Amino acid sequence: MTRLEHANITVPDIDAAIAFLSVVAPDFRIRHDALAEQGYRWAHVGNDDFYIALQEPHVGIDPLPPQPSYTNLGVNHLGLVVQGIDGITRRLDDEGYRISYATERGPHRSRAYYYDRAGFEWELIEYHSADPAERNRYS
Repeated sequence: MTRLEHANITVPDIDAAIAFLSVVAPDFRIRHDALAEQGYRWAHVGNDDFYIALQEPHVGIDPLPPQPSYTNLGVNHLGLVVQGIDGITRRLDDEGYRISYATERGPHRSRAYYYDRAGFEWELIEYHSADPAERNRYS
């Protein structure tokens, strides 16, 4: 079976990205945090099965700001399956993270979309059913 092991994203502030991930994924830990030979910082944040690879822009590079989702080429958002979505969204709200857009809550899944401090969008999904036909609604 194929599964996504990690995503690698360049962020302006690794500590801010770690702070966001610690709210949405309390089981994540810093697996590795180091300086590359070329002088930029990188970190792996996740659990034993999945992680987000975070890296700063390469030294001497003036990066472009993140592009608006859904209007430019590139990744629109990353989706994380979570447990306790109501508590997570409450903590995100309390810490001032901005919601992307409101979503409906269904009997088989709950979703929320939030921006981190860098402007990256994250989808949080909590499933309330093990049946794929119930979990995956396309209408």
